[in-house]
Amino acid sequence: MKTAIATGLTLIATSASAETLTVYAPDYFASEWGPGPAIAEAFAAETGATLEYVTGDLLPRLRLEGDATEADVVIGLATDTMQAARETGLFAPHGVDLSGLTLPVEWTDDTFLPFNWSHTAFVYDTTKLDAAPESFEALRNAPDDLRIVVQDPRASVSGLALGLWIDEVFGDEAEAVWADLADNIVTVTKGWSEAYGMFTEGEADMVLSFTTSPAYHIIAEGDDTKRAAIFPEGHYVMVETAAQVAGTDQPELAQRFMDFVLSPAFQRIIPEGNWSFPAAQAGDLPEGFEQLDLPETALLLTPEEAEARRAAVVAAFEAGLGR
Repeated sequence: MKTAIATGLTLIATSASAETLTVYAPDYFASEWGPGPAIAEAFAAETGATLEYVTGDLLPRLRLEGDATEADVVIGLATDTMQAARETGLFAPHGVDLSGLTLPVEWTDDTFLPFNWSHTAFVYDTTKLDAAPESFEALRNAPDDLRIVVQDPRASVSGLALGLWIDEVFGDEAEAVWADLADNIVTVTKGWSEAYGMFTEGEADMVLSFTTSPAYHIIAEGDDTKRAAIFPEGHYVMVETAAQVAGTDQPELAQRFMDFVLSPAFQRIIPEGNWSFPAAQAGDLPEGFEQLDLPETALLLTPEEAEARRAAVVAAFEAGLGR
């Protein structure tokens, strides 16, 4: 699951079509290594319509544009930003049957439609780290020479997920946990891509990522040395969603896209297009996913809970690392 989001939006030009749907998406989604191009191709094959991606930082853009937004649909809003997105009042019910979902948590939201998910996790290289911490508490008390890179919860959805994960597991001790981790954190990055790049370049022993991240190394590189450390305390789940803009001037095409999101044609792209789990069953997962280390306990806050805790989570991060 790639989560890097940059400031500002960029239009990703596509071929002309009789019908074009404007899709606001994170940068990663429409990049050449993201799932967007394959999804656009599959949608065009099914409908004859073109997806025109406009990429960048979704929520600030939507808040700025309000009812004047040119988006027909938005994709890539994580559960932890759903409540803030809902409060813009821009979105319409998705109208999609949710009975085919395969999420590890119950999902009943009638506006935001999940399209993929994974557990937040610390990924490490078995050739460089003899023994990874076997619990979050052990990570908290790791030797100072263990180098970790994480993302900023103020700027990154994965960083916010880590903050919420710590808050959910440790509660009032969250600030102390950040303080304990401070000696191990070599860098806090604005996004996932920078952090993961540092890890793969050997600048850190562990990186905040996802339980599905090792699948990329196994399948694309034939490398099974990258693994996710599994903690018995449970792992915070990140779910990404799509939503239809209520004021779209193409409601029928927007609804066709929403119906497409949980279709096998879309969902089959997710495992190797976004290196995460599809939100709905679309056949067997690619060979290699069976090697992943997965937790027994999945943790997820409701969007309302996540939004309510955001300020405290950021405050604990700032105070803990500032000690």
